[in-house]
Amino acid sequence: MKRIGIAGAAALVILGAGLAEARPGDRLRERIAKRLEQRAEGSAKRERAPGAQTFSYGPDPLQVMDFWAPAGAKNAPLVLYVHGGGWKRGSKDTAMGNALPGHLRDQGYAFASINYRLVPAATVEQQASDVAQALAYLLARADKLGIDRSKVVITGHSAGAHLVALVGTDEQYLRKAGLSFADINGVMPNDGAAYDVPQQMEQAGRMMADTYKQAFGTDPARQKALSPTYHAAAPTPRASSSSTSSARTAWHRRRNSARC
Repeated sequence: MKRIGIAGAAALVILGAGLAEARPGDRLRERIAKRLEQRAEGSAKRERAPGAQTFSYGPDPLQVMDFWAPAGAKNAPLVLYVHGGGWKRGSKDTAMGNALPGHLRDQGYAFASINYRLVPAATVEQQASDVAQALAYLLARADKLGIDRSKVVITGHSAGAHLVALVGTDEQYLRKAGLSFADINGVMPNDGAAYDVPQQMEQAGRMMADTYKQAFGTDPARQKALSPTYHAAAPTPRASSSSTSSARTAWHRRRNSARC
């Protein structure tokens, strides 16, 4: 099986998982998230990179994505981006302040920014399935869209970072979409939260505690099932022991360093 690199900071600025777990940081995080979303939404049309195609990857109105490709794309690496917003809000139209799509396209990458169904109308499990389903939609059309199927990275911010980490460590979501870990080269969470859901909820401040409870509920078994660290802590059934051990070590090293 192809190794999946799980990185927290290679190409994007990472603020660190520790911020998400500090109680004062939780409150600040919530305020900053709302402010950034409002700013981004207000300037989205002005700042968005031109040339996007919009696709529906499912029947729900939120199961849509915008896709950019370099001119004359052939075998372009693909970056799929998942927005944040506490699992309950956010939009594909606010992909890193809208600077990321054009920047990556100009560097020769194909780029997709997806919407997904939101809590409480949908579950976090359904959101992770949406990420996998969106990726499957693009890869099924790889030749037509000029995508290189062997060069795929999924990335996301905040709640989106959690979702890509979950999809990148628990293969069930990819399998349900007809994919596997072999279809992903890398997972790059950016300023993520809830990698360890029970711990996150235990340490959360009052404002974020409500957000986590709404997203992950009160069942400890479900909370662990939605925690990427619990899946990254042991070999996956189809992974070799050496490749999984390397991925697991890289995950914990980066996670621990982000807390410092």
